[in-house]
Amino acid sequence: MTTLSSTVDGLLIDIAGVLTIGGVALPGAQEALRTLRARGIPLRFITNTTIYCRQTLCELLQSLGFAVELDDLFTATLAASRYLQEQKAERYLPLLMPDAQQEFVGLDVDEENPQYVVVGDLGAGFTFSRMNTAFRALLNGAQLVALHKKRFWRTPDGFFMDAGSYVAALEYATGASALVAGKPSSAYFHMVLDDLGVPPARVAMIGDDIEADVRGAQIVGAQGWLVKSGKFRREDLGRAIWPERIFESFEELVGQFCAE
Repeated sequence: MTTLSSTVDGLLIDIAGVLTIGGVALPGAQEALRTLRARGIPLRFITNTTIYCRQTLCELLQSLGFAVELDDLFTATLAASRYLQEQKAERYLPLLMPDAQQEFVGLDVDEENPQYVVVGDLGAGFTFSRMNTAFRALLNGAQLVALHKKRFWRTPDGFFMDAGSYVAALEYATGASALVAGKPSSAYFHMVLDDLGVPPARVAMIGDDIEADVRGAQIVGAQGWLVKSGKFRREDLGRAIWPERIFESFEELVGQFCAE
């Protein structure tokens, strides 16, 4: 019989919806992660969370009791920052929270003539004025970079619109197509897989988003394991994307993985 642990040698783990919801640890998630660490399973954390820079997010996860090290943590803000560095960018317009902007060291914020408009999680900061400034910059030739295009996310207070809705509005208004830095970008997945050092066919992505996590992983040749603890809705299973495995939670997944 094929078991979970016999099909993979490494894991990619999402954060929001898998380990936490709304900044609160999900039941059993810390202990489950410690169990994986004790087993010596190669793993990396790959997240589209863009409220914080990578350093701040790492510290927050550690404060919640998660065994996370900075070198194991990859974020969409990091991926976008590296992309802009590769493009030798000098000026950008951030639609980002202040902490997330710390990832873009060396770039000048330019409201008038940026080379790039970078869109992440801005919450109530997505005002008409802010969006119109970005709209005008794109009409003036700036490139649109989306940290992700997720439609919504889940908190203890329910579902909220996510940055993808605002990215889509800018694309519609300008005719531009956004470059997506985070999941499901294959470049993002390959960056993390290269660091993990395990062939994609022997890796499973653990996430709660059937498009960004499951399909994104499958496109690069990895498995997609879906957990129902986050933004999952039953309708997700009608999108013709088929996870290799489905679990109620990260705790259940690790229990099965390590019991074999």
